[in-house]
Amino acid sequence: MAALWLCARHELLLAVRSRWLQWFAAVFAGLALLVASSGYILSGGHGLQDFARTAVSLVQLVLLIVPLAALVFGALTLSPDRGAAEILYAQPVPREVILAGRVFGLFLALGAAQLLGFGVAGLAVQWSAGPYGASQFLVVVALSLALTAVFVTVAAALASGEPGRRARTLGLALVVWFVAVILFDLAALGVASLLKSGAASRLLITAALVNPVDAGRTAAYLAIEGTAAFGGASLALLRFTGGGASAGAMIAASFLVWVAVPAWIAARRLGRADL
Repeated sequence: MAALWLCARHELLLAVRSRWLQWFAAVFAGLALLVASSGYILSGGHGLQDFARTAVSLVQLVLLIVPLAALVFGALTLSPDRGAAEILYAQPVPREVILAGRVFGLFLALGAAQLLGFGVAGLAVQWSAGPYGASQFLVVVALSLALTAVFVTVAAALASGEPGRRARTLGLALVVWFVAVILFDLAALGVASLLKSGAASRLLITAALVNPVDAGRTAAYLAIEGTAAFGGASLALLRFTGGGASAGAMIAASFLVWVAVPAWIAARRLGRADL
């Protein structure tokens, strides 16, 4: 644990010093503030929305931006460099421990940047509209951190191969983001529209659990607005599980699998890599 924390702290310090992460924190805070004010702007008013309305509006921003940031930063940071990787993994510490520390440190850095952005937006909303709906706002914060954990480990699985392939890893990371965030839903709905009702429901249930982006969206709307905001996939999932508590447990299990399996793949790939 001491070696893991040492690697995590080193990775955290490197990430915090990165201008890219600093820019991400600033841009994320600006977008969160923009989302908080956009509802009233579009309706002809002015000022910031309360926490409840801001939380609903922030869900889509989180689903788009957070996986992309985690995959890109993970691909750029965790890809082994020739020379540096040889020195790093020649230390008397198992490769898996070094990798786990680096992944955890990167997660902490990205999580801190997001918390900074949420904190700025939250303080502004609190000052303008009061504390109503603050618990729903915290649901979005939890969703953001959960997606960060998932896609940082996915990036580690992509990056933990032969050194000197950072551009290839970055390209694969962008493909993963496009498939998970954009293409998956379109494909699932398109196929479901061609199937009979029972088969379509089963497909939509599977889609809501298999894809972490869909699982996060379902969990967030379940916690924020209940069943009123649900679409076809989420309603099919609720009917299948028998209620919100069971659906939440299955979604939590899906997130755990999405963290554990890529982490295992990353450790296996790194263990076999010629560094």
